[in-house]
Amino acid sequence: MESKPDKPQPKDDKDALKTLAMPELMKKLGSSADGLTQAEAQKRQAQYGPNEIVEKKTMEKHLHRNGTQIVKIFLHLSKDEQRKRFLARIDEPDKNWKFSTSDIHERKYWKHYTEAYEDCFHATSTHHAPWYVVPADDKENARLIVSQIVLDALGDLKMAYPKTTAKRRLELLAIKKMLAK
Repeated sequence: MESKPDKPQPKDDKDALKTLAMPELMKKLGSSADGLTQAEAQKRQAQYGPNEIVEKKTMEKHLHRNGTQIVKIFLHLSKDEQRKRFLARIDEPDKNWKFSTSDIHERKYWKHYTEAYEDCFHATSTHHAPWYVVPADDKENARLIVSQIVLDALGDLKMAYPKTTAKRRLELLAIKKMLAK
């Protein structure tokens, strides 16, 4: 894909991620993103543009400036734990629906996905919207870690009930009198 002359050229590999087009990402992964065909991915790229990482960072910065606390959590599962969970999905009829044969095909690209995730985290983690990579082999501990991240984020909001003014207090006392009758 040829870049337009008015767009700045990437300084290094990390900066290049900001302008990575969907087909290039798919080529790096050796597969289609989200199970899309090449044609579907190109259609999505045309619809959303090749610069989604920069757009997401801009959106996140805008949300942060306007008071939104952004928490991005990636549950990291080891390849061995993924294998165990796949086997459990096959063995337990109630979990058969979770399993897809495409999962086995995609496991061949584990290293490529790992590199792509690392690149993505590096490119999109900022002070106002950091990534939290949570080890998820142990579900119970992963849930505790995620809970703590969310509690910490809520605590950082410094929320409080609005203070009642003297005028509002008088209004409430008048309403209370009416309700007491």
